Amino acid sequence: MCATHHHRSHILCSQCDLLVALPVLEDGHKAVCPRCGTTLITQWALPRQRPTAYALAALFMLLLANLFPFINMKVAGISSEVSLLEIPGVLFNEDYASLGTFFMAFVQAVPAFCLIAILLLVNQAAIPLALKKRLARILFQLKSWGMAEIFLAGVLVSFVKLMAYGDIGVGSSFIPWCLFCFLQLRAFQCVDRRWLWDDIAPPPAIDAPLKVGVAGIRQGLRSCSCCTAIVPEDREICPRCGTKGYVRRRHSLQWTLALLLTSIMLYLPANILPIMITEVLGSKIPSTILAGVILLWSEGSYPVAGVIFIASIMVPTLKMLAIAWLCWDAKGHGERDSERMHLLYEVVEFVGRWSMIDVFVIAVLSALVRMGGLMSIYPAIGAVMFALVVILTMFAAMTFDPRLSWDRAPDSTHEELSEHGK
Repeated sequence: MCATHHHRSHILCSQCDLLVALPVLEDGHKAVCPRCGTTLITQWALPRQRPTAYALAALFMLLLANLFPFINMKVAGISSEVSLLEIPGVLFNEDYASLGTFFMAFVQAVPAFCLIAILLLVNQAAIPLALKKRLARILFQLKSWGMAEIFLAGVLVSFVKLMAYGDIGVGSSFIPWCLFCFLQLRAFQCVDRRWLWDDIAPPPAIDAPLKVGVAGIRQGLRSCSCCTAIVPEDREICPRCGTKGYVRRRHSLQWTLALLLTSIMLYLPANILPIMITEVLGSKIPSTILAGVILLWSEGSYPVAGVIFIASIMVPTLKMLAIAWLCWDAKGHGERDSERMHLLYEVVEFVGRWSMIDVFVIAVLSALVRMGGLMSIYPAIGAVMFALVVILTMFAAMTFDPRLSWDRAPDSTHEELSEHGK
């Protein structure tokens, strides 16, 4: 079998390291790893037009969402309204530049940059090849840090919290923001990593024979974490995208455990210290995460109280326990159930960002509730601590190499992938 056929028709699963022979896919289908079930490639109809249309529409909605008032509130005849651009400004004015930076980066800058990168890459813009490769590397590194939809969930939670104090309304930019959240998710979904990199540059040729159903590490091969190219294990720099990598992430468990321990150290003060302060008629009332959940529950807002409790208390706690369990298993302890560990890792990867809901709730409340001596809400140090906990646990999950959980598992006997309709 020639090298050209090898490198174009095979892929190493990024999650379990199994070498898989890729089938020919019809539009609207995807290929999954027969061992761990990870999606390897997706064949989209109109692979250039679909993401282009979604990205352009999303950017237009983002522009509209920033031009007009976002939400408003009326209490005892006093009105207050806020636009999306005013939210970080209020946080900076209250000496919480870190929260303002988180908002600008995760909610607006990262999604906008990724959408622009998609437009340039899928439409083969006339830019230098080195710049294309850099844009693609940054795109896939930043994609998981966009939190526009999580901010929207935080806004909805804020509505429930504020209904007890006055009348809440949405401005002209609220619907465009909702559409932006949906359209940017669709734009990201319609870009297949392997297709995009094959469009930028061909994958490197592999001279060695490839054994389907055998882990790459047992064949002296590794998968590039950025462009999915198959590379010899002794070659640190990927010849296609220029990303430095190893057959397994170096010091993966040490980095993961260090970040995990740091997040645990911050998690206790994040729950003890107040995350926001409500000032009513000159009286300041500090509020912790748990106190906010109890207040919502006592007021009968059971679904919202449940969402905050799950996202801000249960998820971070269980995520830290899950990461510790993954590290324990990767060290060779436990029952060595690779499939269970893989499922646990996928859950950890998915839910990690959603703990930022409470931080975005505080951002919205602090920007909107500005009514002088009648009522005002300010962020507190606990919000910064909690945001750092969420970010550190996200980094901990990213530095963990899921292939470590599969290294002790026997090789698969599958030589073909099953195709699943989307």
